[in-house]
Amino acid sequence: MWNAVAAGGAAVVFAGAATAPAGAAEGGVSFSRVAVNGGKPIVIGVKEEVVVPAAFRMTTTLKYDFGPSVLPYRGKLGTGDRLYSAYEVSDCKVVDKAKGICDFAEWLYIDPRHLDFGNEDAGTWKTAGQVFLAGDADDTDDLNLPVQVKRATRVTVNASPEPVAAGGTITVTGKVTRANWDTHTYQGYAGRTVSLQFKAAGASSYTTVKKATSSGTGTLRTTVKATKPGTWRWTYYGNSTAGAKSSAGDYVAVR
Repeated sequence: MWNAVAAGGAAVVFAGAATAPAGAAEGGVSFSRVAVNGGKPIVIGVKEEVVVPAAFRMTTTLKYDFGPSVLPYRGKLGTGDRLYSAYEVSDCKVVDKAKGICDFAEWLYIDPRHLDFGNEDAGTWKTAGQVFLAGDADDTDDLNLPVQVKRATRVTVNASPEPVAAGGTITVTGKVTRANWDTHTYQGYAGRTVSLQFKAAGASSYTTVKKATSSGTGTLRTTVKATKPGTWRWTYYGNSTAGAKSSAGDYVAVR
């Protein structure tokens, strides 16, 4: 059961928040224990709608008609852009009825295919808490919680020859690409420092062997000496606007 679905549903993305109506009253509502995506960056590709979990506690003894919700925003509180195409909020899980304390779960839906969504939307967003009170009033608060929104990356790998003679040279190639939200495609990500990692046969984790810089087309290439059989992969650790990603592993037998 849902208390709220974003006004306008999936057709509304990054719409400016409505100005508070005449007579709107601030105060009497507080938000706490706010978490968006478990504190992790929101990483978005080019076609798939992303579902972002959120949770928060609201305290108020005032009556409310709609909401509450916590939403990423940019610009001026109350009139800036909001980062969602739709959202759902659970019913109140009562913590203290007399004090009006409730816990809520929330799900934000973000569709990168919307016309208003573009590369400029990567970066740091703020978080607002909002509830529409009885009598055409609302309470909107800046929750002092930054949210990182990043363009997804993809990384590929190929290690050859397979198999290789002990002491021989292994050439490891690949490519790192980044989501372009303007064209809805993945494009080569130039000038990125990417780690080449190795997991020996029987081992449980990867170790960084060396680093390489991607070319103008995002291409990766380096060589290593073959000492033992195992799996090779590339790992890009991301930045303020691009997500981290590891390639699949490519196993090379050493004989």
